[in-house]
Amino acid sequence: MIKIEGNDNYPSIKQLLSYSTSNAEHHFEKYLQSPSGELFALEHEGEMVGCIGVEFIGLTTCEIKHLAVSPRVRGRGMASEMIQNIIDMHKVTNVLAETDKDAVLFYQKFGFTIISLGEKYPGVERFLCEYSIDRR
Repeated sequence: MIKIEGNDNYPSIKQLLSYSTSNAEHHFEKYLQSPSGELFALEHEGEMVGCIGVEFIGLTTCEIKHLAVSPRVRGRGMASEMIQNIIDMHKVTNVLAETDKDAVLFYQKFGFTIISLGEKYPGVERFLCEYSIDRR
């Protein structure tokens, strides 16, 4: 995985980010300027195929803010690989994510505990996904 930093344009990363947010340009810039947020890209066969944006909350917890995989390679474990890379690279023991109904099964399969937040927006149920690792 590659940490995205600096002022390079990274059009392919912005395109990937657009799969998880309607304002990719804004979030891309926000990651570059954030002291607690980081954006990573996953390369596969010479092409950027996924990205994950996280915010670190203390030393052992992070929240996934954005997670996206190119439609061409979905279903091949790329998103799980990115989450596992974050856990391994940063030695986090708690990972959080908030998502909609479409992604709940993915997080559940990874091992996250799912908690309904109810209808957070009109007609849209949101879910808190929590993953904890015991590193004793």
